[in-house]
Amino acid sequence: MQARRQNPDLKSIQDKVVAKRFDDALADLAELLRDDPDNQESLYMSAVCRRYKAEFDAALEDLAKLKAIAPEHGRAHQEEGHTCRDMGHAEEALQAYSRACRFNPALEASWRGQLDILKKKGLEQQAAQVNAQLRRLQNMPRPLVGVTDLIAQGRLLKAEEICRSFLQKVPHHVEGMRLLADIGMRLGILDDAEFLLESAVKFEPDNVPVRIDYIQALRKRQKFLLALEQARHLLRTAPQNPQFQSLFAIECMQTGDFETALATFDDVLQQVPGDPVTLTSKGHAYKTCGEYASAVSSYRAALTSQPQYGEAYYALANLKVYSFSDDEIRTMHVQESNNNLSHADRVYLCFALGKAYEDKQDFESSFKYYKRGNALKKSQSRYKAEQMSEELRAQHKACTAELFAQRSGVGHSAPDPIFIVGLPRAGSTLLEQILSSHSQVDGTLELPNILSLSQRLRRRGRQNAGSRYPDILWEISDEELKTFGEQFITDTRIHRKGAPFLIDKMPNNFRHIGLIHLMLPTAKIIDARRHPMACCFSGFKQLFAEGQEFTYDLGDLGQYYADYIELMDHWDEILPGKVLRVQYEDVVADLEPQVRRILEHCGLPFDAACLNYHETERSVRTPSSEQVRQPIYRSGLEQWRNFEPYLEPLKDALGPVLDRYPIT
Repeated sequence: MQARRQNPDLKSIQDKVVAKRFDDALADLAELLRDDPDNQESLYMSAVCRRYKAEFDAALEDLAKLKAIAPEHGRAHQEEGHTCRDMGHAEEALQAYSRACRFNPALEASWRGQLDILKKKGLEQQAAQVNAQLRRLQNMPRPLVGVTDLIAQGRLLKAEEICRSFLQKVPHHVEGMRLLADIGMRLGILDDAEFLLESAVKFEPDNVPVRIDYIQALRKRQKFLLALEQARHLLRTAPQNPQFQSLFAIECMQTGDFETALATFDDVLQQVPGDPVTLTSKGHAYKTCGEYASAVSSYRAALTSQPQYGEAYYALANLKVYSFSDDEIRTMHVQESNNNLSHADRVYLCFALGKAYEDKQDFESSFKYYKRGNALKKSQSRYKAEQMSEELRAQHKACTAELFAQRSGVGHSAPDPIFIVGLPRAGSTLLEQILSSHSQVDGTLELPNILSLSQRLRRRGRQNAGSRYPDILWEISDEELKTFGEQFITDTRIHRKGAPFLIDKMPNNFRHIGLIHLMLPTAKIIDARRHPMACCFSGFKQLFAEGQEFTYDLGDLGQYYADYIELMDHWDEILPGKVLRVQYEDVVADLEPQVRRILEHCGLPFDAACLNYHETERSVRTPSSEQVRQPIYRSGLEQWRNFEPYLEPLKDALGPVLDRYPIT
């Protein structure tokens, strides 16, 4: 009996490609692709072999499959550039090389490919710009070129390991510091990233990429005044530079100076007419100010200029009250089928199409696109539901009644903060709008301060080989807890306008109520709660900028909601009366009694303005910005039922939690 042949391995195939035994390599690759048609490396190597054999159409077919699986696979776009070049299609090759460099700046062959074509076309200015990037890459230490490549591939932990090793040998290498900060920002370690970039700016004050990254790190940490100061510094060095003008305008938006932001965006558009990024940013400014018609006009102008610009489609969908025309839907379909669309643009288009079909009551098509968009997001996510469950269970174990009894009376006594916690899309923006309509309350943002502190405590435990967070709460001194509270009040002052109370509506703070109580024992906490099916599905169809990775999968969503309920039950048990639970359905059904109990919990007198919250003029930066500018409406309570046939994985994950929230 003849033994079954083992599948070839990629290493042996690579050896055959190097030896130019392309037919043998293709035969082996065909075997691998029969068993695993979506194997990225096999598709890539097959395209390389077919190009060398001058089978260009077959090579492009392999690359189209690869790009459909991994839209931002830099080497796939580079190989497409090589193939188009060998076919004599210079313009298509130039575009492919440009995409390759955008997705992976470490691809020297793609920079060279662009340079050769631009020189032949006589485009000297563009050639000089590409040559500058090529020289920069060639002058970069090889380990850092490797780090850049790994970052582009999403292999962040390996990139971090190599980068740290390099910086141990060359401690003040600015590009190494910048790359390590980039990794930190992608992993959510924002304070370390900020420190690295602040140091790098001091070492090389004229290094523009470093200063731009520093501005972005400050913005992520919501240090808006510092970010504005850095952006203004850049602008002073080159007042007519459109990139610097755009950065300055964005930081003006963050500090609430929308008049200057809009004027500066107009200055940019005079130099770069029709720039879709600027037009979309301008639309965001209008949206935040409540100027709906102007926002729509700006988003549409971005799409007129660049029909494949996915963010503008999603920005229209994210207005919530905008409906796409049939022509717009057809255009979105054309763009979504483009193999050269970036991963981000494809995600944006999927969510926009989901909203478009939902408005048309074609719920099957709508769910298909919501599901596709979430699957694309999940493919790049490192979120693990089991790991999150363990983290939340750790709060149960560490934060006991004994801990709070021992620490009674510690912390900073300022009564200023009102924390609104819960899950995204549970009505927290509505509660914030109601409360911020009160004369004694400042509405702010979803502030990162508590999450950042918890990360710092988590890293302290690892670095000092001590207790990890939240166990470390037992070891922190009374004085340090008081300092944490004082620091929170100081750091959030930038968001206030003089009222005695402020709101922090970061929903994920429900994970850290124990820490909040220890550092700010008189702070008020409100749990915004909504029917689990309505809340979870609303999260599933909302594309969050960051921080809510559990929303990309129905099973993950259900498990997260169930874990949230379990942890809130724990806080109720050990800190009775600390948290006021406000059910979204109750607010919608009968507003005034709920407003009165909220104000009573916060120690505030009744203010009729809270009942007319939709008339309050303020900047709102969450997805519900247009909805909370309208009176209470009930139509959204059971929208999830339109999608009920597709939500079994969510129901299964929620389990008995569903029985706690009947809606009649």
